[in-house]
Amino acid sequence: MGRDRLHLLFLSQFPPGPPTFGAQRRMEGLMAALARRHDVTGVALLAPDLDASAALRAMRAYCEEVVLVPARAWQGPRKRLLQLRSLLSTRSFERGFHDLPALRRALDSLLSRRAFDVVNVAFPFLALRRLAKAPPGRPPPRLLLDEHNIEFDLARQQTGNELGAARRIYNSINWRKIRREELEVWRRFDGVTFCSTQDEARARALVPEVRSAVIPNAVDPEYFRPRPDDPPADGRTVIFFGAINYFPNVDGLLYLLREVWPRVAQSHPRARLQIVGQHPTKEILAFQGPSVEVLGRVDDVRPHLARAAVSVVPLRIGGGTRFKVLETMAMARPVVSTSLGAEGIDAEPGRHLLLADDAASFAAAVGRLLDDAQLGARLGGEGRALVERRYSWQAAAHGLDLFFRELLAE
Repeated sequence: MGRDRLHLLFLSQFPPGPPTFGAQRRMEGLMAALARRHDVTGVALLAPDLDASAALRAMRAYCEEVVLVPARAWQGPRKRLLQLRSLLSTRSFERGFHDLPALRRALDSLLSRRAFDVVNVAFPFLALRRLAKAPPGRPPPRLLLDEHNIEFDLARQQTGNELGAARRIYNSINWRKIRREELEVWRRFDGVTFCSTQDEARARALVPEVRSAVIPNAVDPEYFRPRPDDPPADGRTVIFFGAINYFPNVDGLLYLLREVWPRVAQSHPRARLQIVGQHPTKEILAFQGPSVEVLGRVDDVRPHLARAAVSVVPLRIGGGTRFKVLETMAMARPVVSTSLGAEGIDAEPGRHLLLADDAASFAAAVGRLLDDAQLGARLGGEGRALVERRYSWQAAAHGLDLFFRELLAE
């Protein structure tokens, strides 16, 4: 077989599908698009609360071979005990939590019997040294890390926003371990991909020699698109959607509920905030009332986006790029975001979306869109056109394919 068709191994700490949150959507989008031209194998850890048969079905749609390895439970007292023990270790909690003997055995077996051109690792926590392995007589694969965020910086930001002294102390110790490990992977791996030029610049400031490329997050513009049978925009619904057990989302939602929404509710008494996403916390659920609805997880977010007058992205911490911005734009709905929430997306304020970085201006921007349906339609149309031009999975996978070939040509 010629070099045109590559053998690719994707390794992650959870299955890419069925996707219910952003990291899964990135992995599945890239893997499915690359599988049109290459042979893709997927290896993932499977938490006890996930459905193995559903994960297998989803991954077999684009993978030649799927290996799922049982993982530890991410929640519960055992995790807390492991976090406490990790304070005495030189390794970060995340590296120790995911580095399982069963995973090492599965990878050793797979890499010993199959030759891969590239091993693509999602997140730095599974970037193991044993991945540079191949059957006898075959060259080792190129190793590539896909950074959904700069993980140590996300953990550092979380330290300053956590409630409770114990969590702050733990995070202040752990993020420094993640930083040391993450920078070591940037130096050791053949290549690193980032979601945004901003993250790439931050990485190069720390490790100038890192070989990197920007592979942005994207959407399927055929799936996320206005449909004739979608409900019309109602002129009063403000929607937030995303995983509500993800700390940057929780922090942003609490900021929205405490500081922004009271201003919106006062100026627009008919406005209704709809919160959509898996695992809403007790803190978020406590805000339910006549003008705030917490739906939790939904099977299809598209009808909710179609009905909304505006989608809000009130994030104050985080990295990478936000799917909630791209998916809203693809549905031709308007977005109000903080500057950080829209970071990494080549969107022009006032043309593709509205930006606001304090509570008063955020509430005012939301109010503008509640009052002016034509402005919302114009922003939504421009956002949709931007997604079609720049942010499809085929375009993102093409860029990743080119980076694979650069690494293999060396």
